[in-house]
Amino acid sequence: MSAVIEIEGLRKTFRSVRHGKRVAVDGFDLLVEAGQIHGFLGPNGSGKTTTLRALLGLVRADGGRMTVLGEPSPELLPRVAGRVGAIVESPQFFGNFTGRRTLRLLARAGGVSISRVDEALELVGLRDRGDDRVKGYSLGMKQRLAVASALLKDPRLLILDEPANGLDPAGIREMRDLMRSLAAAGVTVLVSSHILGEIQLICDHVTIISRGRRVAAGRVDEVLAGHDRHEFLVRVAEPERAVDLLHEAELTAAVEGTALVVSGVTDPTVISRVLGEQGLWVGELTPLRPDLESVFLELTGAGEHPSVPRQVDDSALPAGADDAAVIDLDVRGVDA
Repeated sequence: MSAVIEIEGLRKTFRSVRHGKRVAVDGFDLLVEAGQIHGFLGPNGSGKTTTLRALLGLVRADGGRMTVLGEPSPELLPRVAGRVGAIVESPQFFGNFTGRRTLRLLARAGGVSISRVDEALELVGLRDRGDDRVKGYSLGMKQRLAVASALLKDPRLLILDEPANGLDPAGIREMRDLMRSLAAAGVTVLVSSHILGEIQLICDHVTIISRGRRVAAGRVDEVLAGHDRHEFLVRVAEPERAVDLLHEAELTAAVEGTALVVSGVTDPTVISRVLGEQGLWVGELTPLRPDLESVFLELTGAGEHPSVPRQVDDSALPAGADDAAVIDLDVRGVDA
């Protein structure tokens, strides 16, 4: 497959009087192939948002090479801007405008047919609320409107930063279904989220960044398999005695609560055989497979729970940076 996004050796340092020098991205690599739903994960301050900003030409990188749809970025990004939809951070809208009017203005500004407005509202489940003022929208509805703005151009590449922020469980499921339908139609999706269970459900590939460097990349199942300790949860009537018997059989085991965990076992029948031969019958034998959240925490050493709402990781933006202009560019889907 061809590369839709390619980043090699990206570097970015911020400097400010208050914070001094801060390395946000340090030799980061990212490869997103055509047709993927690719998860981009990182704790607060990891450089994730800085990477997306640099890729879209919203901040100037210090070094490295980037391409979007085969064109060098940001130098030739205008050539492919019409095929890219992007939402980075939380876009702002005029509260007194309706959702439909907001999208019509963005469509005109981007040279997009007005007919796409109702199609985009339908895709994100806002068609019946399109004539309501944005100031009356919930946070989740504003997120839907932001995604709709990124879909106006019928993009071939969609970059979504925290698209499920503020959505209820039904809305999260709808967003998941939307991304799957877009991928089935040939759209490549790069999505970042702190709801790691959703990333594990929806994404086929993942890249994890920590302290500005890539710490894992590949198929989700391969990344998880690389951290499988072959552990099993075992419940028996006498867990302490069971641990002693397993140790005698040269197996690693420890009591945890009312059960025990046995590690490094590829064939679980060994556990039941060792214990059964001594009259200890196994009531439960469950494999403990790593999930994306546990792997994420292990790789990044994140001290906070990753599913809490994040803060912008660019706290040291250069003085005078025009955030309003950046947000406007984000909503328009990278108009250059």
